[in-house]
Amino acid sequence: MNMRTIRILVVEDSVTIRKRLIEVFAAEPGMEVVAEAGDGKACIELCRELRPDLVTLDMVLPVMSGLAATEYIMAYCPTPILIVSSSSNRGEMFKTFEALSAGAVDVLDKPRGDEVDGAWERMLLAKARMVSNIRVITHLRARLARADSDVCSRTLSVGRHPPGAYRLVAVGASTGGPAAFLAILKSLPPGFPLPIVVVIHIGLTFGTFLAEWLESQSPYSVSFAKDGEPVSEAAPGRVLMAPPEHHLEVHAGRWRLSQSPERHSCRPSVDVLFESLARTMGQQTIACLLTGMGRDGASGLLAIRQAAGRTLVQDQATSVVFGMPQEAIRLGAADQVLGLDEFAPALAALVQGNGRRPT
Repeated sequence: MNMRTIRILVVEDSVTIRKRLIEVFAAEPGMEVVAEAGDGKACIELCRELRPDLVTLDMVLPVMSGLAATEYIMAYCPTPILIVSSSSNRGEMFKTFEALSAGAVDVLDKPRGDEVDGAWERMLLAKARMVSNIRVITHLRARLARADSDVCSRTLSVGRHPPGAYRLVAVGASTGGPAAFLAILKSLPPGFPLPIVVVIHIGLTFGTFLAEWLESQSPYSVSFAKDGEPVSEAAPGRVLMAPPEHHLEVHAGRWRLSQSPERHSCRPSVDVLFESLARTMGQQTIACLLTGMGRDGASGLLAIRQAAGRTLVQDQATSVVFGMPQEAIRLGAADQVLGLDEFAPALAALVQGNGRRPT
């Protein structure tokens, strides 16, 4: 049986980088570069004309930026986009996150020149295969921003926990995670009474700025967790993130960071966080597993459910990649399977009365 050939549009203003991308794809069976462009306007024209399976897109482009090109493509000719960029300042990095929020699927840093032989090329090919298989939707940014009044107004069952029983919300996500998590933060009611701890898989270069971008886009204080910080000091409405390349877990009432081996090829790992919460404060935890490739987080989510915590999983229709949520559902780890716009009202219902929780 013949495999589908992945048709790729390469968009990069640096001729050197563009030729390198083309050479890597040309040498790989099952991949074909159908066109190349050096600016965002040409990218849009070629995307509309050729309808490629994948666009690799730089953010800093002449004529029209990568962000503007992403917004147009996702609105008028939805196509899987892999951002290949090397942002050198805060503003450029934020534009990368904006592009992910607008519908780009994933991001890869440009080669720095000090990588192990072939490592960057293997990562590029793996991400290209994955992203090209994503079924993208039209104008993702607008779709996530639009509230459904029926969903937001209904009260979801609190289930086996009395109001005020929870101390923490834990979130895990991968591909599509920055935009999904931001959508939840923006939709939570004012004065949300619990701290939120989150693991999002993203590369070191981009992950370093992710907390700052999330804080700039939401009403919440977002920062990286610090080793040894007491869990009890996490303030209501504060968001703590696992730093890039560090696992985050709870030991003896304190947040602990480590660079122990990867889990499911991930560091930080959602499973590491969720399993530690299941051991230490499982019944007081609401855990959410969002869009992402692979199976990280599924077994940890099951551990939290078995420890009498509450577990929420994103549904297939609103996930960019249904891998992690699907694995959790398969294991029986989900109390509820929700559309992305249902998470905020579900969380609000579950913590209703938490301000009156006895101390």
